[in-house]
Amino acid sequence: MQQRRLGSQGLEVSQLGLGCMSMSEFYGPRDDAESVATLHRALDLGVTFFDTANAYGPYLNEGLVGRALGDRRDRVVLATKFGIHRSPAGEWLGVKGSPDYVRECCDASLLRLGTDHIDLYYQHRVDTNVPIEDTVGAMAKLVKQGKVRYLGLSEAAPATIRRAHAVHPITALQSEYSLWTRDPEGEVLATVRELGIGFVAYSPLGRGFLTGRFASPADLTGDDARNRHPRFQEGNFGRNLELVERVRAMAAEKGITPGQLALAWVLAKGEDVVPIPGTKRRVFLEENVAAAAVRLDTAEVARLDAAVPRGAAAGDRYPDMSLVNR
Repeated sequence: MQQRRLGSQGLEVSQLGLGCMSMSEFYGPRDDAESVATLHRALDLGVTFFDTANAYGPYLNEGLVGRALGDRRDRVVLATKFGIHRSPAGEWLGVKGSPDYVRECCDASLLRLGTDHIDLYYQHRVDTNVPIEDTVGAMAKLVKQGKVRYLGLSEAAPATIRRAHAVHPITALQSEYSLWTRDPEGEVLATVRELGIGFVAYSPLGRGFLTGRFASPADLTGDDARNRHPRFQEGNFGRNLELVERVRAMAAEKGITPGQLALAWVLAKGEDVVPIPGTKRRVFLEENVAAAAVRLDTAEVARLDAAVPRGAAAGDRYPDMSLVNR
């Protein structure tokens, strides 16, 4: 597994990371034993970059990741997030970015992860009621205290990124990016590249849609959060399936899976881009990791760009888009 540098402060990670969210919530039932085995297998395969958040579970995912990787801590880069405020019962309470809340969340995450430092600490969503300078100022104090090594933002708009970066260097911006979510292309990617900030692509497989595993909305279990996402709903699902068929046809030409082609496309978008496909099963992890060996030439990237152009996906990314691009 090759390494990529995130930002200009010295952080290096595996070119593919592992998103851990689905191990604890959202995409069907939990299987902690298989999730732990998946985390261990990822490390065996050269994945060193693991992504979690206090909101996943809520709070359960950090504990799972911490227990699984605790005796391997010196081999991994742990990223976690704060800012999406949830009750222990799972109720969504909004977005918080106050300095006191930043400190409180960091200390709690350190305990759950079983570590004395977080390698990359993100603000999960921007709190528009708190100046970004105040939030990042509190995050910067965590760096000075040795509790955090590098700072990140998630789903932030270019103007917010600039203001944050003026307070303390931002190492990475994490936002959704895939063949069917090409929103960052343009001003967002241009901004982070101008400032020397790395880009972490979450949901690079379109929440699994781009793998070709879903033929209809009925393929999702009743408790799967994707049932509430517009792109997975009737009316949009069929139109988006047409996009997947284009990816499937091109993948067949190369003798790889649609998911591997989708990941290879993200990897080809720049050495400063690191996708973090999520899974809780070893079989899908191994398929995803194999994408790191897929090479796309300029013509192949251009073909994919044309096959799934920016804005081609039907439906919004979330049921409520008000918390992104702030």
